[in-house]
Amino acid sequence: MSIALIAGLAMLVGAIAEGVILYFLLNMLLESGAIRKNYLGNDIPVSVGISFPVSLILVFLFYALIQRYDFSFHIYLIGIISICFLGFIDDMLGQRDTLGFKGHFGALFKGKLTTGGFKALGGGIIAFFIALSVSGSGSLWNGWVDILLNTLIIALFTNMLNLLDLRPGRAIKGYLFFLFLMILMAGGRVNWLLIAPLLGVILVYFTVDLKARAMMGDAGSNVLGLTLGYYSIIFLSMPYRVGVLLFLIAMHIYTEKFSLTKTIERVPLLRIIDQAGRSRENG
Repeated sequence: MSIALIAGLAMLVGAIAEGVILYFLLNMLLESGAIRKNYLGNDIPVSVGISFPVSLILVFLFYALIQRYDFSFHIYLIGIISICFLGFIDDMLGQRDTLGFKGHFGALFKGKLTTGGFKALGGGIIAFFIALSVSGSGSLWNGWVDILLNTLIIALFTNMLNLLDLRPGRAIKGYLFFLFLMILMAGGRVNWLLIAPLLGVILVYFTVDLKARAMMGDAGSNVLGLTLGYYSIIFLSMPYRVGVLLFLIAMHIYTEKFSLTKTIERVPLLRIIDQAGRSRENG
């Protein structure tokens, strides 16, 4: 089978898996009390993003059955499962009285570990593990520069998608936008068998998110962000990766001082894109 056909089938398997899992998961979360008020004050299921890794594993199982599974996929799967787990902990146990890198690390320096701080520390370890596993070899100096660069990209991209997930559909729109840019920067030289599974998964979840029927939570946004970071380090050349890192640093500095939501609402084009697909009831 051609790569295009396999990638198309992977998207289909991912979409079917996500649809079936969501059907049962939403009721399970409601019945177990895993709900939170969204920005409109409505109680909806939270941390629905735990469905993403499960759906993805089913797609990679499909790859294995047709003998198209690459063992390099192990690193990606370990990463998304681990980061989803940390996000789930923050969704379920986290308090919202401490926000941002400055708040979480400030609390840590005072001897208090917040769930957000635990997620940041764990996310950094996961990012370093992935970077150490896939970064190119070379001289000792160049090798460690590459590892540090890749670690920071994964860690900051993971948090970047978390920052976007404040309105229905925004995180997925951000994911699709950054993915499109990444494919362009890579000149189309990407692994579609790696990209296709999550596309199928999120396109099904997207409808639920836009209707504000559920929140993916950090469990989901962390998976999206880590995925973009992973794509960056395996698809992009060093100059592009440096540019991506500078952009991510600039965005984190900006969001420590200013509200991203208010910025989006002030810029007409961003506001139109942000509101596209939502009903009037959902902003």
